[in-house]
Amino acid sequence: MTARSVLQQADITRALTRISHEILESNRGSSDLILLGIPTRGVVLAERLGRILHAIEPGAVTVGALDVTMYRDDLGRNPTRAPSPTSIPAGGIDGKTVILVDDVLYSGRTIRAALDALSDLGRPRAVRLAVLVDRGHRELPIRADFVGKNLPSSAEERINVRLDEIDGTESVTIE
Repeated sequence: MTARSVLQQADITRALTRISHEILESNRGSSDLILLGIPTRGVVLAERLGRILHAIEPGAVTVGALDVTMYRDDLGRNPTRAPSPTSIPAGGIDGKTVILVDDVLYSGRTIRAALDALSDLGRPRAVRLAVLVDRGHRELPIRADFVGKNLPSSAEERINVRLDEIDGTESVTIE
C-alpha cells in the first residue's frame, strides 16, 4: 500500500501557528490556560503549541500530559501501550481552561477517556480540544474546537503522524 503525503513540516508548523492564534482568540488571551497533551504525539504537539503561544503572547501557558490508557473502554479488545506519566501543573486544573491536544481525532474514544481522566483530577472551567488531524468516523458525539487539517478518509485507511522529536522525520501521510 502506498502512503500519500498530506502535510509536510512547513504545513504542520503553519497549522500549529493557526491553532495557537485561534486558542488565544477564543480564550481572550493566555490567562488560566493549560495545554494537556495525550501521549505520545499529543504531548509533543502540546509542547510546540505552548512555545508558539508564548512567542505570540508571553505569559504563563502551562503544558502537561494526560495519560488516558487506563480510562479506555477498549482495553480488552485492543493491545495498549504502557501507561505514560500524567503531568498536571502544580496549581491543578480547577477553574482553568484546559486544552486537550492530540494528533488524530478518529472515533472520539480517546477523548472520552481523556474527559474521564480529567474528572478524576479536578473541575476545569472549560475543556477544549485541539487536534492536528480530524479524519471523521466519530462513534461518540465529540468535536474538535481547533483543527489543523480536516482529512476525510476511509475507515480502511491509516493516518500516520510523524514528528521529529519521536520519529526523526516530520509528516502526515495517509495509506
